Amino acid sequence: MRRWILGAALLGAVALAAPAALSDSGAPLTTAPAEQVGMSKQKLERISSALKQEIDEGKLPGVVVMVARKGKVVHSDAIGFQDKGTSKPMALDSLFRIYSMTKPLVAVGAMMLIEEGKIQLTDPVSKFLPAFKWQQVSVARTDGEFAKISYTMMPAEREITIQDLFRHTAGLAYGEITVNAPVKEAYTRAGLYNRDRDYDARALTPAEFVERIAKAPLAHQPGTVWEYSLAIDVLGRVIEVASGKRLADYLDERLFTPLRMSDTSFWVSSDKVGRLAQALPVDPASGLPNKLIDVSSPPANDSGGAGAISTAADYLRFAQMLANGGQLDGVRVLSRTSVQLMASDHLGARIAAPSTPGELLLGTPGYTMGLMFAVRQGNGIAGVSGSAGEFMWAGYAGTYFWVDRKEELAVVFMTQAPSPIRAYYRRLMKQLVAQAIVD
Repeated sequence: MRRWILGAALLGAVALAAPAALSDSGAPLTTAPAEQVGMSKQKLERISSALKQEIDEGKLPGVVVMVARKGKVVHSDAIGFQDKGTSKPMALDSLFRIYSMTKPLVAVGAMMLIEEGKIQLTDPVSKFLPAFKWQQVSVARTDGEFAKISYTMMPAEREITIQDLFRHTAGLAYGEITVNAPVKEAYTRAGLYNRDRDYDARALTPAEFVERIAKAPLAHQPGTVWEYSLAIDVLGRVIEVASGKRLADYLDERLFTPLRMSDTSFWVSSDKVGRLAQALPVDPASGLPNKLIDVSSPPANDSGGAGAISTAADYLRFAQMLANGGQLDGVRVLSRTSVQLMASDHLGARIAAPSTPGELLLGTPGYTMGLMFAVRQGNGIAGVSGSAGEFMWAGYAGTYFWVDRKEELAVVFMTQAPSPIRAYYRRLMKQLVAQAIVD
């Protein structure tokens, strides 16, 4: 699929239960009876019951859930509405704006270039994007007497590295999240933060994006603080330089096509737009209007941090590839050692994390940061079931996935509900899947 247009894009009830064909256009995993892989069909059905209740109460428009164990799909449901406004039912092949679940796709794409020796984790970003040399840092200072915060500019003590981009320790930020006032102001002026539509900087060309974010001050000294940010968008620009290809084309050729993820892209073609899931007009939890990105045409840049669209079946193939240690159906995407490196702790004790990845995604501690995955540190601490070493990520519009290699699980949850209570549904999914494991 050729996608080189300078710029590119991201994210009544019906229930269809496994085993069933997942999509005519995709490449589903093999299905199996739940009991055959150590799960309870009866307990898995609690997932549908719980989510149907949420949909019937108007809290969610509709969902698609897919659960695989030992490489076999044991549960796949489409519940509620793809578009409640038109009463169009959700389908297993409905398309979703996956927002930040784009990030793991881009991270795997970058890891391929690392395996080829074209990038090293320790490389300075300026090796590929010279504008990132000699940056300034916005440093907060507190007046103890008057409790006022002021900011001063200081030179960066070292350059941002590729590893910093992967693990969100570059000192970059999101205008939607950061409390560093000069950084938020700079991102707003530069068009990196759109007050009218969250997590949408796709109106800038790749060159404009790099120039403007490199000129904005950093929120922290590189390598000192974990803060969720536009770092993976920058990593996408690095991929373009290192590969000589547009991000959408590179990922299509190296990841989506080999894994037969035929519905994953950075914008929706006209023949597929009727499959695009929609949010409720107003979020019932906040009372605010839902404003999702327009993915009907190629934007000015492929947002590696928030730009892709996918189906549950496609993303499950990606997750299962990771669960298998980098390969699926005889196609090896990454080495086992690369997957292990990505799913390891990359913060340690030297990098501060005032708000941890687990608190961001699930509202609970217990997770550190890998190379673009939240990684569980132990069986305990976290307020959800799971195994040490499991890894996950989620998206602004409510999408979520995780891989638990110890339990041989790969799970994908898709919806279009950018609600402040989305962490609740992620925790709900974790506990409903865990309770269905019987062997």
